[in-house]
Amino acid sequence: MSNIMLYSVLATDYDGTLATDNHVNENTLAALSRLRSFGYKLILVTGRQLDELLQVFVQVDLFDYVVAENGALLYSPAKHQEKLLGSQPSAEFINALRDRQVKPLSVGRVIVATWRPHETTVLETIRHMGLELQVILNKGAVMVLPSGINKATGLAAALADMQLSPENVVGIGDAENDYDFLSFCGCSVAVANALPMLKERVDFVTNGSRGDGVIELIEKLIRSDLAELKH
Repeated sequence: MSNIMLYSVLATDYDGTLATDNHVNENTLAALSRLRSFGYKLILVTGRQLDELLQVFVQVDLFDYVVAENGALLYSPAKHQEKLLGSQPSAEFINALRDRQVKPLSVGRVIVATWRPHETTVLETIRHMGLELQVILNKGAVMVLPSGINKATGLAAALADMQLSPENVVGIGDAENDYDFLSFCGCSVAVANALPMLKERVDFVTNGSRGDGVIELIEKLIRSDLAELKH
């Protein structure tokens, strides 16, 4: 490998990419550690709320930064510091959703989340109240965030803190809410189990699914810095 690395950061989604059913297997963890030992930075980019993530993923300190709540919250595992990247939802909005029987309903630091088929009720409530909120769909999940916040804006905040460029980032994901941050990265990758619409829009699709796909990408990074993808 040459001394000048084009890529120096791996940004990965959690569910369906790094993890299978809440769990990251040992081989995937070992590959992440190995990538770190080669000087790469790691950023986890997830739609999950931070408290929930920390419960299921105890090895979060492998990562330099976590972008949680689909871009609304930045967390530094080393410093145990959180930074909100958006404003919290109003109690009136939460109460209106509860009044309209939207359940389950989870409220994070910024994000409000439920499941299909409640997206219509959520959108109607946002319109009725005249709120500057957007609905992001991710497989069956329905996420409500302030307008303009997504995984790409969260990743941009992490990179600004690290003083790094998106051109130096390889991103990997599996679902529709990953498209924003993948298109922001210097190189975009989808795991084999990704949605077809995502596979069509990325630079490279792994042969392996979920964690195996992440391992495959890490091995390519270490071996060649993805030289084979450069035109």
